[in-house]
Amino acid sequence: MENMVVVGTQWGDEGKGKIVDLLTAGADLVVRYQGGNNAGHTLVVGGKKYIFHLIPSGILYEDKTCLIGNGLVVDPEVLLQEMKRLEDGGVSIGPERLLLSEKAHLIMPYHKAIDAAREVAKGKAKLGTTGRGIGPCYEDKVARVGIRAVDLTEPEVLEEKIRTNLKEKNFYLEKFLGAEPLDPDPIIEGYLKMGEKLVPYIGDVSLMLYEAATKGKTILFEGAQGTHLDVDHGTYPFVTSSNPVAGTICAGAGVGPNILKQIIGVVKAYTTRVGAGPFVTELQDEIGDYIQERGAEFGSTTGRRRRCGWLDLVVVKDSARINGLTGLAITKLDVLTGLERLNVCVAYELDGKRIQSRPASLTALARCKPIYQEMAGWKEDISGARTLTELPAEARAYLKEIEEITGVPISVVSVGPGREETIVVDKLLVP
Repeated sequence: MENMVVVGTQWGDEGKGKIVDLLTAGADLVVRYQGGNNAGHTLVVGGKKYIFHLIPSGILYEDKTCLIGNGLVVDPEVLLQEMKRLEDGGVSIGPERLLLSEKAHLIMPYHKAIDAAREVAKGKAKLGTTGRGIGPCYEDKVARVGIRAVDLTEPEVLEEKIRTNLKEKNFYLEKFLGAEPLDPDPIIEGYLKMGEKLVPYIGDVSLMLYEAATKGKTILFEGAQGTHLDVDHGTYPFVTSSNPVAGTICAGAGVGPNILKQIIGVVKAYTTRVGAGPFVTELQDEIGDYIQERGAEFGSTTGRRRRCGWLDLVVVKDSARINGLTGLAITKLDVLTGLERLNVCVAYELDGKRIQSRPASLTALARCKPIYQEMAGWKEDISGARTLTELPAEARAYLKEIEEITGVPISVVSVGPGREETIVVDKLLVP
């Protein structure tokens, strides 16, 4: 197995956690490179359900090293809670297995307060953020007033930064957003205590990755969210505050582009998104309800009901181009079982013209109508299939349509939530 990237091709929630878990078997190190605890990966291993927000899901393998890159914004309280849950569940979490980049920025209570107050102030125009403080933390990073993990190792520096930042943040919260100001003392006390627990886990992720690569170790990079939530390439402004695309790995983990060999795009067999924003193939009928219920489509971070629709290959094809995908991992194919007819969006119609990519303008996107390829569905239970030939002919035709439209070969097909409920097409991916 070569160094590999796993990215989402839609609006997140594609099932990347399961694919990362599958591919981790052939990796030595697993790395998150962007986002924060606004993301959630759900895995079912041995009948047990695990939800990850910050720690790479590869932590379930005892012989793997997991790294949290500098491109993340990290809520230390959430990180410690996640570590405890895993330890309580029998998963070993120690500094020899988990490393937090010293350059990763920390989410502070004032980031979450600002996030929540802004959404209230916007009313119906709200973006639908998770309220976790992700965006405001990235703002401080760019404004060069952020607090980084390394500051937990220097208590005096940490205290000074918190007090300085709160002067501005409290003015903004109180005078502009009409929210309550925050007291710096309990924040300082709380972060110093959390720092004592986290300091052993803080180090130079970029250097560790470089040394691992020079020794021939295999690295798996794990993305969060999806390409169309990318702050540059997504449906702006209904996007996340970071860059989930594969190219971000270089900046978000501190590696050179020559380290990336295979880039796997995860595609849910239909389309979902959480929160506000345009959705060309959205189904607001009984079929949408059927998919939502069968797929248990609720956000693993927020618990919000996901909007559901037919598979949009315009979106996936754009992702293939932006990320340079070398393979696709299709997830939740089993959810479509039982539907008599399926639709696949192969292009959009915009003002009477057929277009093949998503327009940047949201007003133009709102005028887009899906152009569907209608296909036959299947009724057979496919959860036991372990090869493509074991799938019904209609399911194989559905997969072939995805390959032909995107121009990217399918490497993996998931036919159920369990680790074993998977068809590995490219045998080179998994040892």
